Amino acid sequence: MQQVVPPLSGPNVIVRRVRPADRDGFFALQTDPEIHEMFGGSRDTYRVMTREAADAVVERLSSHPFAWVIEHGSRVIGETRLDRVDMQDRRASFAVGILDPQCLGRGIGTEAMRLVLRFAFEQLKLHRISVRVLAYNLRAIRAYQKCGFVIEGHEREAAWVNSQWHDDVMMGLLDRELR
Repeated sequence: MQQVVPPLSGPNVIVRRVRPADRDGFFALQTDPEIHEMFGGSRDTYRVMTREAADAVVERLSSHPFAWVIEHGSRVIGETRLDRVDMQDRRASFAVGILDPQCLGRGIGTEAMRLVLRFAFEQLKLHRISVRVLAYNLRAIRAYQKCGFVIEGHEREAAWVNSQWHDDVMMGLLDRELR
């Protein structure tokens, strides 16, 4: 099911389909060890970005029916996706990742999230979107809460990161709750 998703624009970001040329943008971002850990990666699994890995990112996003790159200042800075879209139950799970450390904490990710969430609720007519985030990723939890997500529970010791168990926070957002 290849879905055609439109580009979404806000004052500071454009959220659009991936292009082959984005390979260079993902490669230029390299990878950041702290961001890797916020996504649940351990220090011993951290790898620098290679051209092959950048190609794989572009391929993964281009084959995903509801995936976008996040562009800020004419540069690719991250990605966002609606995963497991279920049109019968009108729900999906959500993922967003700002990969440029210089763009963290500036509201750019929140703006990109709002664009995709608005698309999900207004265009796809979804009713519910869920997200799971590592309990120690407080920046992400705050960004989700700014958009209206509420904490619905914790999955205890769900992620093995840096030789320790960590909890996942389960969050949800209903169509009427988007801020």
